[in-house]
Amino acid sequence: MQTITFIGNGNMGLSIAQGLKGKYNIEVVGRDMNKLDAFEKALDVHVDKYVLDDFDITNKTVLLCVKPNNVEEVGKKLSGKARVLFSVLAGTTVEKLKQNIKSKAVVRAMPNLAASVGASMTTLTGDHRYQKEASELLGAVGETLWLNTEKEIDIATALAGSGPAYLALIAEALADGAVKQGLKREDAMATMRGLFAGFGTLIQEVHPSLLKDGVMSPGGTTAAGYGALEEGNVRASCINAIEAAYKRAEEL
Repeated sequence: MQTITFIGNGNMGLSIAQGLKGKYNIEVVGRDMNKLDAFEKALDVHVDKYVLDDFDITNKTVLLCVKPNNVEEVGKKLSGKARVLFSVLAGTTVEKLKQNIKSKAVVRAMPNLAASVGASMTTLTGDHRYQKEASELLGAVGETLWLNTEKEIDIATALAGSGPAYLALIAEALADGAVKQGLKREDAMATMRGLFAGFGTLIQEVHPSLLKDGVMSPGGTTAAGYGALEEGNVRASCINAIEAAYKRAEEL
C-alpha cells in the first residue's frame, strides 16, 4: 500500500486518517510524542510516528494538516523535497506553501470532519497533474470536487469546510425548540438525527426550493414555522455566514 505522511496530528488530520486507514499506510509527524501516541490510539491501527525535527520529506506523499499560522515554523523543520504536497490548510495559498515547504507539486484540499465516517465533501485545486491522484486520495473519505481557482476553494471552504458547524448549530437549535415545547430531550435528539439522515439523502436528488414547496401546505404547520425563520432572518444570516467565513479565509 502507498504511504501517506501526515504532518500534524489534530482533529482534521485524525478525521482524514480514520477514512484512509486500511487503504494506505500511515505515518504521522508532530511535535509531541505523547500526542502522537494518542493519535495512534484513537486511530486504532499501527502508524509510524516521528517528532518534527529535521524530518526528511524527500519523495514522500505529504498531507499537511497543521494550523495555517504554523506553516512557516513547520517548514523550517522539514528537509528534502516532497513528491507531492496535499494541504488542508484553510486560506493558505499554493504560493505560500511553495515558499515554505519544498515539493515537486502542490494541491490544496478542503475536507470537513465528516471525513472520519467517509462522508466528507472535499474541494480540491492546484497542480492539475495530480488532479486524479488527489481525487482518489481524498475520495477515500467522501465526495470530491476539483475547482479551477484558489478563490473558488476559499468560497467552498466557507460552505463545505465550515458547514458542519453551521448545521450543528441548526440541529441543536431545532432540538432545543422541540424540548421547549415539551418533548423529552432524548426523543428530540433522536427525531432530529432522523430528520438530518433523511434530508441528507433527499437533497442529493431534489432542489432545496422543491423540497420546501413539497412540505409546505397553505396555512399549515410548516408555513407557520417557515415564517418564523424568515422573521428571524435565518436566510440572510446563512448567506452572511458564508461571506464572513470566505473573508476570513482570505485574511488567513
